Amino acid sequence: MNEKTNVERLLDNVNSPADIRDMTIEKLQQLAAEIREEIIKVVSVNGGHLASNLGTVELTLALHKVFDTPRDKLVWDVGHQTYAHKLITGRRDKFSTLRQYRGLSGFPSRTEDPSYDCFGTGHSSTSISAALGMAFARDLQGEDYKTIAFIGDGSLTAGMAFEALNHAGHVGLDIIVVLNDNEMAISPSVGALSAYLSRIITTTVFNRAKSNIELILKKATGATVFKAAKRLEDTIKNLVTPGALFQELGFKYVGPVDGHNLPVLIRTLENMRALKEPILFHVLTKKGRGYPPAEEDPAAFHGATPFDVETGNSKGRRIIQKKEVENGLKSETYTDVFAETLISLAKKDERIVAITAAMGPGTGLDTFAKVFPNRFFDVGIAEQHAVTFAAGLAAQGMLPVVAIYSTFLQRAYDQIVHDVCLQGLPVLLAVDRAGLVGRDGPTHHGTLDISYLRSVPNMTVAAPRDAEQTRMMLAWALGKDGIPHGPIAIRYPRDAAPNTVVPAQGAVRHGAGELLREGRDGAIVAIGSMVHPSLEAAGILKNDNLDIAVVDARFAKPLDTALLREVFSTVPAVMSVEEHCLDGGFGSAIMEFAEKEGLSHRLPIHRTGLPCAFVEHGARSELLSVCGLDAAAIAQKARQVFKQPVEARRI
Repeated sequence: MNEKTNVERLLDNVNSPADIRDMTIEKLQQLAAEIREEIIKVVSVNGGHLASNLGTVELTLALHKVFDTPRDKLVWDVGHQTYAHKLITGRRDKFSTLRQYRGLSGFPSRTEDPSYDCFGTGHSSTSISAALGMAFARDLQGEDYKTIAFIGDGSLTAGMAFEALNHAGHVGLDIIVVLNDNEMAISPSVGALSAYLSRIITTTVFNRAKSNIELILKKATGATVFKAAKRLEDTIKNLVTPGALFQELGFKYVGPVDGHNLPVLIRTLENMRALKEPILFHVLTKKGRGYPPAEEDPAAFHGATPFDVETGNSKGRRIIQKKEVENGLKSETYTDVFAETLISLAKKDERIVAITAAMGPGTGLDTFAKVFPNRFFDVGIAEQHAVTFAAGLAAQGMLPVVAIYSTFLQRAYDQIVHDVCLQGLPVLLAVDRAGLVGRDGPTHHGTLDISYLRSVPNMTVAAPRDAEQTRMMLAWALGKDGIPHGPIAIRYPRDAAPNTVVPAQGAVRHGAGELLREGRDGAIVAIGSMVHPSLEAAGILKNDNLDIAVVDARFAKPLDTALLREVFSTVPAVMSVEEHCLDGGFGSAIMEFAEKEGLSHRLPIHRTGLPCAFVEHGARSELLSVCGLDAAAIAQKARQVFKQPVEARRI
């Protein structure tokens, strides 16, 4: 990185896209270099999506230069490539707050800027549908502006994108789809489509010439000969044109074009701006462009932790190790433990297979793939397919493990209900990133999975409190006794897995919880990531002369009714604690149990968890504190819950 001192940057005077529209190519290239420097500088401190953003700088500048944004609507897909967009749309002064609590979001956000971020997103494959909706709204309202959907080749592996392409091509509205092809989602893109997007032909000049030839043929030879000639032309073209698929869907295909060549990008976009039909613009970019460490290993710099700019070495591991020493935590995350355990179990049982939806490194299954390449399946960004694919495997005697982030698993809800649970098939859902994920924010928090899973018949929902319990639950769920269980979801957070404080009291049994601490003044019933903070809170309350029992429910469905009955009969009040939305969550299950048992009239039950709201982004530890789910906050809530019943009993 070159240090510039006492030189005013072009970027410092860019407050909106209007400020770049009169810039020369040379100045735009200089601006692109300055934007890359700014992105690298901020992400090296805050963490964030680096490689994808570095790859789209020139394309972002070209789009904003050619189109009249925000009047023209630029709709981003996934959103982890919008840092350059934010820098030139009036958010430069706040860019240092990127992904910080109450700072700029790492994704497009209508609440942050409803004009330039005309559609919010954090999940993939939504841009074409949204842009098409906007195009219809434009025409119905008699307006005249462009709608541009920006989508990556990885996102194009999802069925939703093809549903939108099919609709858009059929209706023939004026819409531009920019296909950013870097041959990668987070890890390399998979599937037949990825191989398809590789060859060159078809330019605006070709399309214009094609129209002229058709006109000449019609006039010179008559309609019959014209049709025959056109069929011949289309047949030959389909043999050599990489855009044939998109043309069959009703799109004019343009490209591929070098996504870092500003003159070509601008000239081609200007030509397309004059057309009023569905256009697919195929652009080739390089992830990590301009920063060698990210170019060499774009997957590692997809969601980067803070790193040293000169070397590219992550600072995250050193920070975690320091925290581990201070808090007595292992260096292993829940994801690490899951991956290691799955490999160990798969060595003993050839029926075990692993499935991911384009998230091999994030779910830890990239390590499984190295050991069992023939038993690992990356299906692309296709969560619906992943779950039903697993159901098919299970129907034929395999033991499929589907590792998907909680927030992405929502996309496969119908498949979970209809294809897995209705048939009672032994599919194990490894629900990673359950709870608050931190700086990725509301699009990525996994705060709804207990409520949407526990309502499904035949589904079991479990959550381990530490590394030991994670290993034991996986072994149990995959039928350690040789008998596979039915549909099971095991949820775990994006966090380090704590050391075992209270050892397991025996093997995992279906729906069995554990009493970890006895007490007579009240009971905290916690699940998963909230068990250890609840134990710590009980220790704090001991100083207040409050003797609080702590139960690790382990299962949100089914509940350990015998254990709860026993504990609830000895205490004056109960408090549930979960890292999940309160509406329909674990605490709701506890209240339903109390009502069914006829306890609700005499036993106060207080629920502690996340609000029914989209929690903003910030450090995970910071968000837990803000939401009242760290040990100190749990203890404070427990004082309010238990003090009055205890005082009344002691009078």
